[in-house]
Amino acid sequence: MTTITPTEPSAPTSEVKLPYTVTLIPGDGIGPEVTNATVEILEATGIPFVWDLQEAGADVIPLYGTPLPDQVVNAIVKSRIALKGPIATPVGGGFTSVNVTLRQRLGLYANVRPARSLPGVKTPFSGVDIVVVRENSEDLYSGIEHVVVPGVVESLKIITEKASSRIARHAFDYARLHERKKVVAVHKANIMKLSDGLFLECCKRAARDYPEIEYSEMIVDNCCMQLVTKPQQFDVMVMENLYGDIISDLASGLVGGLGVTGSANIGDDVAVYEAVHGSAPDIAGKGVANPTALVMSGIMMLRSLGEMEAGMRVEKALYKVFTNGKHFTRDLGGTATTAEFVKAVIAAME
Repeated sequence: MTTITPTEPSAPTSEVKLPYTVTLIPGDGIGPEVTNATVEILEATGIPFVWDLQEAGADVIPLYGTPLPDQVVNAIVKSRIALKGPIATPVGGGFTSVNVTLRQRLGLYANVRPARSLPGVKTPFSGVDIVVVRENSEDLYSGIEHVVVPGVVESLKIITEKASSRIARHAFDYARLHERKKVVAVHKANIMKLSDGLFLECCKRAARDYPEIEYSEMIVDNCCMQLVTKPQQFDVMVMENLYGDIISDLASGLVGGLGVTGSANIGDDVAVYEAVHGSAPDIAGKGVANPTALVMSGIMMLRSLGEMEAGMRVEKALYKVFTNGKHFTRDLGGTATTAEFVKAVIAAME
């Protein structure tokens, strides 16, 4: 049996063997449709996969009392890699976000979100090629808050040297591996001098070990303005959790939205590749959903497994379909069904 060592920092560092066992979580709404579409495209590469199907989301709450049953988490721990469709967070009932819970339980400390201009997709900007690297484990998302007195609530922002150093190194490792030239640390240290100051110090320290990569810093509000005036100046961006949550969506908006950008949540021994867009229940079951975001995440997964040639084939095929423009789904202004889009991508791979 062949052994593959992952060659990308957006993957588990331990060895993964062929055939690749991947935990498959279809999710809610259009999730099963975009997941099936992505599986079909990935299998067309000829790479052998074993898909371990696991159900999570609103539909399983009556069965398990939770949208994230323990067996789903256990399956990901076992396979060390997962492909996940969108999962809606139930309104009310005290259920926390499945995405947040997965990050916490699996130690997925890094969120990697590329945003790259696509041919044929009309946006105000061209030539955008940004990778947002977001710290996933702390900041205000630690969820530590309490009522001080009636009418006054205090939320605690947690920033640690360990987490900040870890995410900074992840960003620089990504930049080096992908031959990126610049890393910018996004912050608000002019106001939060201790917390964001610590984050910046960790980034500066990491930068010393990557002399070939240009390092800079930018205040988050100025960064947002720069992103919507001259986004081409940015390469790899590293930041704390809250800033990353906002800016990663902003960056996606520059290239066509959440429906065309991939995402990976990465820990030391496990990675979850997912679509970050919503479950779109209004179009579920109609066969018109755009699977591009999850396909992009699948490309990231292939590369993390060391399957560079397969990843390149899928990416080139996707770009051919976008350049041609005849098989756009309706969210991109076209009339193609999900099945027609998938057929076009697979045909472009041959």
